[in-house]
Amino acid sequence: MAMRWYVVHAYSGYEKTVQRTLKERVARAGLEDRFGDILVPTEEVVEMKDGQKRSSERKFFPGYVLVQMEMDEETWHLVRSVPRVLGFIGGSGDKPAPITEREADEILSRVREGQDKPKPKVLFEVGEMVRVADGPFNDFNGVVEQVNYEKNRLNVSVMIFGRSTPVELDFSQVEKA
Repeated sequence: MAMRWYVVHAYSGYEKTVQRTLKERVARAGLEDRFGDILVPTEEVVEMKDGQKRSSERKFFPGYVLVQMEMDEETWHLVRSVPRVLGFIGGSGDKPAPITEREADEILSRVREGQDKPKPKVLFEVGEMVRVADGPFNDFNGVVEQVNYEKNRLNVSVMIFGRSTPVELDFSQVEKA
């Protein structure tokens, strides 16, 4: 039987605990050959706090753990018996449905991408009001005109002496108004 990806519903905030417990139980039961990866899909995000860049993890799907496994009676019971697991997503209660290979590939590539280049924690949209928190235009308000996530920069139209002036700023220099 081929291994497929299944989505396990866990208590929110306990995804890593469920992941660790499930790996331990699989090893204890000697079922490593019937389980593949067990992962909590996360991406790294960067935020500015007190002028310092800090990175942290953000979960794509809070409350869910992805499990690659061969589904049979024994593996189903092993996963269901883990504390803080509510069950499988999709299919029926006793016969869960796996996610498609395309869905699994999309999630896995998103996880890899999130580890390679961290995303900013705060996302900006064109037309949004922001306040400049640092630099020569400190305490000015402006409207976002363009966002460049690759360079972590944005173009903001700031009102100076009654005139709209375009200014290029770093994400760390602005905050949402």
